[in-house]
Amino acid sequence: MKPRSLRRRATSVLAALAACAALTATQGQAQAAPAADPLGPATEFYVDPDSKAARQALTDLRHGDLTNAVNMARLASWPQAEWFTEGTPDEVRAKARSLVREARAADRTPVLVAYNVPGRDCSQYSSGGAASSAAYRRWIDAFAAGIGDSEAVVVVEPDGLALLPSDCGPDVDPTGALTAARVADLGYAVRTLKAKARTAVYLDAGNVLWRSVGEMARRLLDAGVRDGDGFALNVSNNHPTGHNARYGTWMAKCVWYATEGPAHARGHTDWCATQYYSPAAPNDGTPGNAVDSADPATWRWTDAWFDQAVGTPPDDALEHFVIDTSRNGRGAWTPEPGKYTGDPEAWCNAPGRGLGPRPTADTGVPLVDAYLWIKIPGESDGSCARGTGGTIDPEYGVVDPPAGTWWPAQAHALARNATPRLTFNR
Repeated sequence: MKPRSLRRRATSVLAALAACAALTATQGQAQAAPAADPLGPATEFYVDPDSKAARQALTDLRHGDLTNAVNMARLASWPQAEWFTEGTPDEVRAKARSLVREARAADRTPVLVAYNVPGRDCSQYSSGGAASSAAYRRWIDAFAAGIGDSEAVVVVEPDGLALLPSDCGPDVDPTGALTAARVADLGYAVRTLKAKARTAVYLDAGNVLWRSVGEMARRLLDAGVRDGDGFALNVSNNHPTGHNARYGTWMAKCVWYATEGPAHARGHTDWCATQYYSPAAPNDGTPGNAVDSADPATWRWTDAWFDQAVGTPPDDALEHFVIDTSRNGRGAWTPEPGKYTGDPEAWCNAPGRGLGPRPTADTGVPLVDAYLWIKIPGESDGSCARGTGGTIDPEYGVVDPPAGTWWPAQAHALARNATPRLTFNR
């Protein structure tokens, strides 16, 4: 490459980074007028000018890696969530207040993630969380106080409801007390955050290939999803956007069916057809006959069940949801048959994935309030050994970084494999 071309490309990277850094100054100095809805199609999300991707772009540029530098600058121009995972109440209050002030100065809406529930992640890859329910509630109080009357979108506790203490193993919660406390804590978080008039609150609900429609709908109701704005799907996962949109729509209809639908169905989320439904499966006495796996080719039967049993309630009568598209541009990863005899951990640092649809609140899809990059593209899921019993991830040939650690190689791959192709946010 000619020196002049190198200089031009380097200049373009620096210009892009300068634009990101100046974002809060150029997007509007005046505070936006209060909106009737915290999240609507016209909502524009906040971009952190000092994101990990922005810093990586500078690192790549210093190393002369202009291709990756440009891609990281492109990645840095798109909004991503800010995770709150620890700290004292005073610390989380100050951090939340600082973020919403920066976003307000830029006339943008930040996306925040509350991730500090006790017993987080069954003491696995992302273990941690508050020491007790009382400590968690003080932390949530401070988190909400930091947001105050500013606009914000909050995703509450990824995996917290899909992975309850009762799911962690037979000896973890023998009395059910920990699970009851978890559900109560999540409900408290939703109510406390939603008490802020300009905060949209979405309770995490796993992904399309985890809990069945009826089971997840029941958990959402128990944890107070109706006190917030809806639920979140696909956080830190890579299942196709359309699959999650379908699953979310079924869950929204299941919640309505079991609460506002026919009198005989009240309380019966277990009657809802699921992503595992097939009329050819053995009948277990409920409308939701089960098959062994979720096969999208059979989902027409799930659609047909909801069309017949639920009909088409108005959108404003159904729960809405958001979808994490930060890593699903190429869909889910499936290893070659027989490659692993143990759990391949298909969700964990899945190789060959790419960024998915860009963050937007104008999805054009009924019930889907936004596509968001909730999981920070380029942050590791933890050390994945694919059931081999060792420490090396055979897909990468290295020990994966700890959960939440920035991993340049993964960030570069996600940007390189983005579908649609990654461009600068205009």
